[in-house]
Amino acid sequence: MPPTQPDARRRNTLGDISSLYVTVLLRAVEAEGASTEGLRERFGLGDTLLSSPDARISIPRYMRLGHAAIEQTDNPALGLTIGAMTRAVDAGKAGLAAVTAATASQALATLIRFSLLTSRNSRGHPAMDAATGRARFYSIRPYNTFNYFVVDSILASWTQLLRELTGDNRVLQRVTIEYPARGLEGHFEDWFDCPVQFGAEENTLQLAPGIADKAPQQAQPAVHRQLVTECSQMLKRIRAGWSIRERVKEKLAPMLERDPPRLETIAAELGLAPWTLQRQLAEEGCGYRQLLDETRRDLAWDYIRETHLSLAEIAWLLGFSGPAAFHRAYRRWFGISPGEHRRSVRRRR
Repeated sequence: MPPTQPDARRRNTLGDISSLYVTVLLRAVEAEGASTEGLRERFGLGDTLLSSPDARISIPRYMRLGHAAIEQTDNPALGLTIGAMTRAVDAGKAGLAAVTAATASQALATLIRFSLLTSRNSRGHPAMDAATGRARFYSIRPYNTFNYFVVDSILASWTQLLRELTGDNRVLQRVTIEYPARGLEGHFEDWFDCPVQFGAEENTLQLAPGIADKAPQQAQPAVHRQLVTECSQMLKRIRAGWSIRERVKEKLAPMLERDPPRLETIAAELGLAPWTLQRQLAEEGCGYRQLLDETRRDLAWDYIRETHLSLAEIAWLLGFSGPAAFHRAYRRWFGISPGEHRRSVRRRR
């Protein structure tokens, strides 16, 4: 019996990414001397999608594309090539706003501030602490061969931006990467030109002394203010289209690990009093527990269909006490066990 599918109109809960970044990945493949024709056909990357700055593909589709590209180029560090080939314009208007900033730190902070204009990640949004010159990137976990390159490419693209803006190759003091070392430590330290720690608690870049306050070669205060205003308006329009239940689910997704958050925690994240959040959810015909269950359900569907994570890993990511509890919930949601559902998906592929 086929599983009961969630609303087909919903977006992929694991996240999505702009076609602008897809074109960078394809450029990196070509730079490695490989053809992109097979990848474009296999992953449905037609001219219409690639030529539209507003088009997006799901994060799982992007991860499968990257994995296939790594196999084709035989370069496990392809993410560094992707980063090296990323231009500010590949981040759209946010990238243009970044290059006109007054300082390198402000430039990176601007790019990160408006990251939602080009990507969305269920783990959370990147962050920049301008006071310490430290940038942080959140990735879907646990790690495997399908998502190492995502971390590599993001950290490398931020580094490349700093290098191009400052004209300095040594822009970092330290890099930390969550996933464990894979025998490429020397290559990464050569590329980033600083110590790189693997198996760390977070994915971060620490700017080198003197880099944060360095003026970009294209700094232009008036243009920067105008572009930041336009990006802010675009971001506001995106968020204005979210219902309160969508805003809650956006906060819930990266906070489910181990123990699901309480309503009070989510209310604080949204800047609301708990009773206000309860009232607003009731006005949309749902309650917090129902929304928590829906978020877990939608993420579970995407994890089973779109990733190679084990059932134990998925159970942990969704805040279940163990695989058995996750198994019972999955049967309640979809009328089939998660293992049976995954096997049926793989048979069809």
